[in-house]
Amino acid sequence: MALTRRVSSSIPHFFGFAERSFKSYKLPGGPSSSSSLTHGIHVFHCPDQVGIVAKLSECIASRGGNILRADIFVPEKKNVFYSRNEFLFDPVKWPREQMDEDFLNLSKLFSATRSVVRVPDLDPKFKIGILASKQDHCLVDLLHRWQEGRLPVEITCVISNHERGPNTHVIRFLERNNIPYHFLNTTKENKREGEILELVLDTDFLVLARYMQILSGNFLRTYGKDVINIHHGLLPSFKGGNPSKQIMLAGF
Repeated sequence: MALTRRVSSSIPHFFGFAERSFKSYKLPGGPSSSSSLTHGIHVFHCPDQVGIVAKLSECIASRGGNILRADIFVPEKKNVFYSRNEFLFDPVKWPREQMDEDFLNLSKLFSATRSVVRVPDLDPKFKIGILASKQDHCLVDLLHRWQEGRLPVEITCVISNHERGPNTHVIRFLERNNIPYHFLNTTKENKREGEILELVLDTDFLVLARYMQILSGNFLRTYGKDVINIHHGLLPSFKGGNPSKQIMLAGF
């Protein structure tokens, strides 16, 4: 499905929390000390109509905030609007409770199906579970970003259908950081989904770090929360291993 991106390419790229330091950043036209500024993220999903971007910008600017990045998508032939804004603000001028109320009012105004605001420095960290298979590169990259503070989450466990020895890099890393590792051998007949669900019961979302198993619809419905796939596999058209080879064989 093609997507229309209504965002200027000149907007500075802002990914996660490590691309740019806030220490020397000052809000335009404001005397506030840069040390008081905090980073916020807002995700919005609602029926498309004229004026959404203007109202989102007004909401942030009216409280003294400054948008650093705005990603806006509208699928072709679909009356749906998606946005993700990253912004700096002064929590003294825009208290957390007031921020929730402001975005809630926008949500009601546009009949939003989803409106989520996060302030990583102030909000509790998300609890996540990681699912991985034999190859380590996606898992290791994720763990190192977490160690560097670029992923402000709490990793509750790593679950894998591949057994790793006690002297491997991954196991040593997990032991040093008190992150449990669970080996669940899977077969074609038994994907161990019931046991996985028990282990991730208290997580906020799951991350598939090159997990080479297809989770069933029943698993996704039972879990009921977000599952993020960070592997490059082009699901759902090219499932499983060797997605690039599958693409070539399909004639793309």
